[in-house]
Amino acid sequence: MKKSCISVFLLLVAVSYTLAKDFTARNGGKKDTKEVKETKPKLPQTLSRGWGDNLIWTQTYEEALFRAKNSNRPLMIIHHLEDCPHCQALKKVFSEHKEIQKLAEKFVLLNLIYETTDKHLSPDGQYVPRVMFIDPSLTVRADITGRYSNRLYAYEPSDISLLYSNMQKALKLLKTEL
Repeated sequence: MKKSCISVFLLLVAVSYTLAKDFTARNGGKKDTKEVKETKPKLPQTLSRGWGDNLIWTQTYEEALFRAKNSNRPLMIIHHLEDCPHCQALKKVFSEHKEIQKLAEKFVLLNLIYETTDKHLSPDGQYVPRVMFIDPSLTVRADITGRYSNRLYAYEPSDISLLYSNMQKALKLLKTEL
């Protein structure tokens, strides 16, 4: 009887210790539950990466080329980096610009964090942010450029109206050339 009481006691101590350890690990090592800050759950990252959650984005360059050719729509590729302040500023303006978001529905969209192996997508260097257009015949539209001579495909937040007009130009060229 004495042995079974000691066994039950040791079992209770072990279970209590395990539960207490699990509780403090979930609370970041804090024992007082009043100090635990409530955090919102982080939403899973979508293919838009913040460039327009209501738009349909492709996952890979190859998929984007396939969709552009089969749907007879131009492809717009946005090269960017997550930690680039220039990219973040352009992303914010792009995603909040209602006309651009509406016009973007007429494109096959792809945003890339990593460079592709296609050297046609970096004719003047690998910089970010960089926006390029490809027509459904899979031709890179090197004639649709931004306002900078040293970075032809770069856009800043102040260039959003130029980007909008270049998107219109890509659609207009599609209708006149094909």
